[in-house]
Amino acid sequence: MSALSLTLTGAQVLTPDRGLIATDLSLADGVICTTASARQVDLSGYWVLPGIIDLHGDGFERHIAPRRGAMKQMTEGILAVEAELAANGITTAVLAQFYSWEGGVRGPDFAAQVFDAIAVVGPATVTDLIPQLRFETHMLDHYAELPDRVTAWKIPYVVFNDHLPHDRLAEGRKPPRLTGQALKAGRNPEAHFQMLLDMHARRGEVPAALDLLCAELREQGVRLGSHDDSTSKDRATWRARGAQISEFPETLEAAEAAQQAGDHVILGSPNVVRGGSHKGNVSALDLIAMGLCDAIASDYHYPSPRRAALMLAKSGLVDLAGAWALVSSGPARVLGLSDRGELSPGKRADLVILDADTHRVAATLSAGRVSYMAGDIAARFLR
Repeated sequence: MSALSLTLTGAQVLTPDRGLIATDLSLADGVICTTASARQVDLSGYWVLPGIIDLHGDGFERHIAPRRGAMKQMTEGILAVEAELAANGITTAVLAQFYSWEGGVRGPDFAAQVFDAIAVVGPATVTDLIPQLRFETHMLDHYAELPDRVTAWKIPYVVFNDHLPHDRLAEGRKPPRLTGQALKAGRNPEAHFQMLLDMHARRGEVPAALDLLCAELREQGVRLGSHDDSTSKDRATWRARGAQISEFPETLEAAEAAQQAGDHVILGSPNVVRGGSHKGNVSALDLIAMGLCDAIASDYHYPSPRRAALMLAKSGLVDLAGAWALVSSGPARVLGLSDRGELSPGKRADLVILDADTHRVAATLSAGRVSYMAGDIAARFLR
């Protein structure tokens, strides 16, 4: 379907300089323009907001692997992901795929299938899908091949995490749920445990290997981030490697260190909606109140960015423009996407239309093309 050329009238539009106001918004050739179109659509009773840019989400796993051993055809799964993204007002989505020793849907072989499917399906989707690789830092045997894989998969954004249970392994004790984890990965539990011990034993080799790997990825133009920083030292170490995005810092100390150095801080929108971290980490609400947040992401729940932004505005902690910026212009800056994130002339016509009373998503447009439309609003576009 081609991009729509029309003028939206009667709606409250979230503008970059005047906030939410009653004004017309014209679209043509996939961008926002200043010339009114002959075709007009009355959106009285609706809000028009910039499309949501989701910086980090792994909620797609349930579409491509709904049950253990019940894998969908991968391309069909990605299409189902897009449908959920669009229904939640997301116009640009970073799909965060693990590359982990955990195996199963987080293993290297599965990651290859996911990235190949995104490459096949992505050009045909309306939503802009951006692949992200989440690499487990202690997989030393995979370092040599990773840069070439990142290039082949056309991955613009790599984030690093370490989920090894080091405290337990240092004591030679098996971590909780080891048997179930091993079976999900298709491994013998004892072999799985030995693999964890072996990786833990080589932990001293990891920092120097990471320095070299990050340098090579930066030379390829890849954007780098760290996951779950807990101290200012953690953040400084990653910044020195060129990883200037701090995803979901666990403490106030780490978030402050990132902000003071000019790094980007991404927080989880489920943390905002819930009012706190399910793991007992620092509250996203507290960090937002202190100005220590550049963007909020879906993490594992695609409805949450919209809900979190609206909750922040309703609470008075941030005004609507500031709250919505955390899911639109803020993420655009983090990703270096200067062509989107706000409703101003020349920007991509990425927008979400909400019912003014219920704040439910009525329609989503990405680059002027409809990715989602439901209910009474469809009749207005079809008149």
